[in-house]
Amino acid sequence: MNKSLQFDPYNLIITGVGGQGNVMASRVLGNMFSMNGYTVTIGETFGASQRGGSVMSHLRISSDACYSPQIAKGQAHLIVALEPTEALRVLANYGNQDVKVLCNNRPIYAVGVISGELNYPEQARIHEWIGELSSQCWFLDATDEALKQMRHPIYGNIILLGALAATETIPIAREDFKSIIADSVPADKLDINMKAYDMGMDMIS
Repeated sequence: MNKSLQFDPYNLIITGVGGQGNVMASRVLGNMFSMNGYTVTIGETFGASQRGGSVMSHLRISSDACYSPQIAKGQAHLIVALEPTEALRVLANYGNQDVKVLCNNRPIYAVGVISGELNYPEQARIHEWIGELSSQCWFLDATDEALKQMRHPIYGNIILLGALAATETIPIAREDFKSIIADSVPADKLDINMKAYDMGMDMIS
């Protein structure tokens, strides 16, 4: 990591629903900063059920201090969302005029939507709302590409990490990701994770 963070502490939220790999993504990202000398605290909240419920990881990253793992309302600097409406939910509570958002386009429908009791917003409307609520935003089809290229949606979280690196909002490096992921997955899964990371970078750049 050659660049420093714009803020200290830097407040980053990774959000999605259970089963999308939200927690793994937060752990990998946190370890990438830790190996470069940063102090990282992570706080997590889970919805009613771990799989299918809302999952949110707060990362507070500092060069020289340890902060509470809970980000204050309205104080997020960056939101990474694995599910579009979860991005809106987090923006409502932690957003501000300067927050940036990286968002996966694939929706996961709640029971109320599946049963017909609720309506899921159209993608164009979600993009419009996120654009209005943030200073800068990026949208990508991480899950769709994971299904197409890796035959499994779980790699969408790694694609998002690669895309995050390409936005250059925070200083993360490919070699650091490779080092951390090599210690986190079986050896025969390293190449596919690197492919997912590189794919995410290409989707932004």
